[in-house]
Amino acid sequence: MGFVSSLLWAFWYILPAYVANASPVLVGGGRPIDGGRHWRDGRRVFGDGKTWRGLIGGASAGTLTGLIQYFITPGFYGALKTALMLAFLLSFGALLGDLVGSFFKRRANLPRGAPAIGLDQLGFLIAALALAYPVKTLDSGQIIFLLVVSPFVHWGANYFAYRMGWKSVPW
Repeated sequence: MGFVSSLLWAFWYILPAYVANASPVLVGGGRPIDGGRHWRDGRRVFGDGKTWRGLIGGASAGTLTGLIQYFITPGFYGALKTALMLAFLLSFGALLGDLVGSFFKRRANLPRGAPAIGLDQLGFLIAALALAYPVKTLDSGQIIFLLVVSPFVHWGANYFAYRMGWKSVPW
């Protein structure tokens, strides 16, 4: 596989995580995952921005993305069961990474929607790659590529969502 082709496959591989991470902006809202509870420091565990509807909707959107990818490029994933498992793990991992980031942002007393450079752009990616690792992984060059390009994809997606009126802040 050529260099450029390898990078494009890395982007294809991580697409369910990207979709899952972006989807809660559109499908979220409702009951917060933390149920309004506070951590021992007196601050909310995650905050109102992390909801069950966003978690379930994001995981579903990312998994559906993986299913569509399977039918477009079945040889990339092998069996349908493998494709679904990989897409779910990438999607859920992205959302789990975002939750962990939110937890640490609350501990740092950052308000909802406040930027945390690095954490916001890479936490979801690292958690997605970690959860999906047992099913199918990328080589180190592809992972480095995703670590470099993901902040730009994240910023671009957030700016687009802001311009569309889906987010109140462009980050």
